[in-house]
Amino acid sequence: MKAREEGKSSLEIDSDLKNKLDQVLLMYSGGLDTSVMLTWIQDQYGAQVSTFTVDVGQREAHLDKVKKKALELGAENAFVVDAKDKFADEYIKTSIKANGLYQDSYPLSTAIARPLMSEIAVDYANSEGIPAIAHGSTGKGNDQVRFEASIKALDDSMRVLAPIRKWDMSREKELAYAEENEIPIPVDSGSPYSIDENLWGRSVECGILEDPSEEPPEDVHELVNPVEETPEEPEYIELEFEEGVPIKLNGEEIGLVDLIKELTQVAGKHGIGLIDMVEDRIVGLKSREIYETPAALVLLKAHKELEKYCSTRHENSFKPLVDQKWAEMVYQGLAFDPLVQDLEAYIEKVNEKIHGKVRLKLFKGKATVVGRSSENGLYSHSLATYDEESTFDQSSSEGFIDIWSLPTKVGFNREK
Repeated sequence: MKAREEGKSSLEIDSDLKNKLDQVLLMYSGGLDTSVMLTWIQDQYGAQVSTFTVDVGQREAHLDKVKKKALELGAENAFVVDAKDKFADEYIKTSIKANGLYQDSYPLSTAIARPLMSEIAVDYANSEGIPAIAHGSTGKGNDQVRFEASIKALDDSMRVLAPIRKWDMSREKELAYAEENEIPIPVDSGSPYSIDENLWGRSVECGILEDPSEEPPEDVHELVNPVEETPEEPEYIELEFEEGVPIKLNGEEIGLVDLIKELTQVAGKHGIGLIDMVEDRIVGLKSREIYETPAALVLLKAHKELEKYCSTRHENSFKPLVDQKWAEMVYQGLAFDPLVQDLEAYIEKVNEKIHGKVRLKLFKGKATVVGRSSENGLYSHSLATYDEESTFDQSSSEGFIDIWSLPTKVGFNREK
């Protein structure tokens, strides 16, 4: 690494922390921001830096290369953790049971990964005796809140550093700093997009997408085919659930991680899973986001249909209120709040009876439920049929209507 002249960096640090931090655990992706951060923390704080990288199912992660790069840039240690199973078992399963959609659209792919990463980071920091965790989130994004609220809930004594909030550094200055300090610049550093990806979905922002009136260009999409390029014949799939969790795809028992991977490919092929939305960020501003979540949208649709089939009218009226609040709390970085635990207790209870199969038709950008079956389903053919074998006593309806409409009749005629 090239020697640096005293005071040469244009970056400023927190003077009250200088010489007070001897070790920092950096949440490290291997990209430009966190690589610059790795060098800068060593330079400015004089601290030993260990990096921490989590595999949550991002494609082509090349985590061995990420580890090697961190060590070459001076990291004391470079921890790499395969958390795909933990992500699926402890976070995605709950999101499926909660029909987890923020503002009725976004399946919380990035949002549910951040508390997981924070949980593991705190464990590693404590096991290694490291008193501070650094992350690469910006001051206007959601992830700073998700990381810091989670870390503080898990260990309030842990220091949290957010260097990008202090830098106020343009991309040009960042690239210059990287060149000055011989930090390898990623081949995609010229991309206008900011991308986050994990097993549950892919999010894209920045560039032309910051103009909500512009149609997203084709180079934004990687998981979902344009509808014009999808197959001309529909494809049918069957999902089987047990206690609200998908356990089989087309009759074959399969682990959740592999099921999501396969369904991402199948549904994406048919143009399913593209979301273009303007959402309300935690910090108060609106943001235009593009999401590709093929497996998530199909699984959530199937689960919600089966849940409605197995639940009473009153449950089906009340649970969406619980689901909506759960999604809002998780999106807002409050995954470890006691209220979330309370909501999840109800969500788990409802899902104890959600067993059954859902058949879907995938075609031209749409996933349509075409069949459902369950031993716990509340549909009764003998009550619903209009054939002669119907067991429904229609003569009861007249009295029912009189009682049902009584408050309306009295209220409407009150002023007459």
